[in-house]
Amino acid sequence: MSEGFLMEVCVDSVESAINAERGGASRIELCSSLLEGGITPSIGLLQVVKENVRIPVYVMIRPRGGDFLYSDREVEVMKRDIELMKAHRADGLVLGALTEDGRVDAELCMELLAACRPLPVTFHRAFDMVHDPTIALETLISVGFERVLTSGCDGSALEGLPLIKRLVEQAKGRIVIMPGGGITERNLQRILEGSGAQEFHCSARTSRDSTMKFRNYCVNMGASLSAPEYSLKVADVTKVRTLNAIAKNTL
Repeated sequence: MSEGFLMEVCVDSVESAINAERGGASRIELCSSLLEGGITPSIGLLQVVKENVRIPVYVMIRPRGGDFLYSDREVEVMKRDIELMKAHRADGLVLGALTEDGRVDAELCMELLAACRPLPVTFHRAFDMVHDPTIALETLISVGFERVLTSGCDGSALEGLPLIKRLVEQAKGRIVIMPGGGITERNLQRILEGSGAQEFHCSARTSRDSTMKFRNYCVNMGASLSAPEYSLKVADVTKVRTLNAIAKNTL
């Protein structure tokens, strides 16, 4: 990488994807429902995003929120989604699966990676729920993942910075360690300098008020923890540019 780093922005809308590219993002992770940590987006969303941005688009393959222990039927959904996303020009895929005792499900991951070929694949933050990250990292390397997204098995990448640094050292270039989780313009420099990572992942979002004039505040379209109907979260061009500049100056 000529600039020495790569910034990935996770988005769940066309507007956010366009803003991420305008702000200087190198790659997009495309999801739906970021409030749940991201699940598989629709084909329609992928198609329209691909029509509007030129940077690579990696698509989340996650059939539901919650844990990463999947049933046979959920695995079938994942395999079908992989086929569809490949057919509609995804540039890469993002997935992960664990066993009930908190290990990387190597057998299932190998099946899914085979379905993904020849696209590059990132192991997502299921990694942050493993029992032993050192062993888990070696498993990911052995089965063939290109990178792993992690907050260092903690609440944020800043809190997990000591482990992220150890993972970068353990990886020795065999897999990309990509810090993500709570990265902002206030902590990015510390995370990059403290970890030695060459890629990072962020959402760079801000709230935008709905343009609806009539509003019924008595009704909530989702669960009590869902986002309010009249406030939209979108990637902010200025935030992305600021993070981009910080990374350039740091690395």
